[in-house]
Amino acid sequence: MRMLLRSVALDGDLVDVRIADGRIAQIGRGLSAHEVIVDGDGGALIPGLADHHLHILATAARRSSVVIDDVVGMDDIAVRLAKVEGRGWIRAVGCPATLADTMTCDDLDAILPDRPLRMQDQTGALWLLNGVALDRVLGGVDADGWPASVERDGAGRPTGRIWRGDDWLRGRLVAEPPDLAPLGRELARYGVTALADASVSNDPQSAILLAHAVRTGALPQKLMLMSGGPLEAPADLAFTVGPVKILIDASALPPFDIMVAKIADAHENGRMVAVHCVTATELAFTLAAFAEAGCRDGDRIEHGSVIPPDAIGAIRDAGLRVVTQAGFIAARGDRYLRDVATQDQPDLYRSASLLRGGVRVAGSSDAPYGPLDPWISMATSIDRRAPSGAVVGANEMLTPRAALDRYLSPLDDPGGTPRHIAIGEPADLCLLDRPLDRVLAAPSSTYVKMTMRDGRILYHRD
Repeated sequence: MRMLLRSVALDGDLVDVRIADGRIAQIGRGLSAHEVIVDGDGGALIPGLADHHLHILATAARRSSVVIDDVVGMDDIAVRLAKVEGRGWIRAVGCPATLADTMTCDDLDAILPDRPLRMQDQTGALWLLNGVALDRVLGGVDADGWPASVERDGAGRPTGRIWRGDDWLRGRLVAEPPDLAPLGRELARYGVTALADASVSNDPQSAILLAHAVRTGALPQKLMLMSGGPLEAPADLAFTVGPVKILIDASALPPFDIMVAKIADAHENGRMVAVHCVTATELAFTLAAFAEAGCRDGDRIEHGSVIPPDAIGAIRDAGLRVVTQAGFIAARGDRYLRDVATQDQPDLYRSASLLRGGVRVAGSSDAPYGPLDPWISMATSIDRRAPSGAVVGANEMLTPRAALDRYLSPLDDPGGTPRHIAIGEPADLCLLDRPLDRVLAAPSSTYVKMTMRDGRILYHRD
């Protein structure tokens, strides 16, 4: 499709931009028009945004789930669940850790004894099942066949708590895959044109589902998939293959030699490595493993939720990138201020100090666990404000331009040089309805006027 973007702001100048064959063909003033014209009306034209870490299927599934991230007690959960019509499965998500940390199937049976319920905690690591759900999931499986993810009490009975058991649980449930089209449209409305799915559970089966969504246009963004195991990109590149995802928990770290071997094996197979690190312990373990196995350009730390100051130099010297989520400050900042020791609060979701220290930093949502809208994360990168307005980590505030740049690096180069608009580049673009300085003064997705990928319009505000 050929198109002319008339009067758009690019690097401070008002220009016309011609799109042809999915690429930027011409940039100049007063270009003649022989194609569809889109009036930019002086709005800024920027590269389409990239979300460098999210979980697509889980984010889509959240739309049909009961969200309980704001509850304060079991009575609140009971009220929320009682509003769900029918008698089939209920899927609830976002249970605060203050409740989920000690909850068992007995607690869930007390509020919902006669309908199957599976409830996920706010971190996504833990599923909680009531008695009816346990019977359905474990029915027909001898106790010796239960995976280690199924927690048991001292007598060997299941507690209803399933840790990091998504793959196994998915295999025991019969459920239709979520519709990805609404999610694809929402992301387009935010100006997002590229996605990196960071799910360790990605496998050939889920990859087929996601590739189909890309081919049909249900998920119109460019897509890169991480995975915990082998994965091959299709011939049509409906998705590319990203790093091997390694998921670790501070409470049950793998043997060090096995961690080192995983990193080395990924490198030998031509893939980079992305390691989940949300605690200082996980980060220290990961840095030691990389020091032993060696790093390759493109290896990355996911989240970097807690980074002690003395780790910044080690991350830089190793050549690791950090893919972080400032949106958690916007969503959970008050909880962090309440629950995290005062001396540790400066270590939360660092950005500015990492950049000053020479570490490459990319932005992402970690949806559905963090806010999907990248403009929320951008705004929070700038002001570091919690929901109450309190500031979390004032020394980590980014300039508005630096906050935007976290979302402009390529999927295969997170935190690298921001993509730019130039002749010959793919027409993956986001048109805003006002100049960039006004947008960045108060970042909001409401300013997105049009989004395109490879010259094809994904979203155009009426």
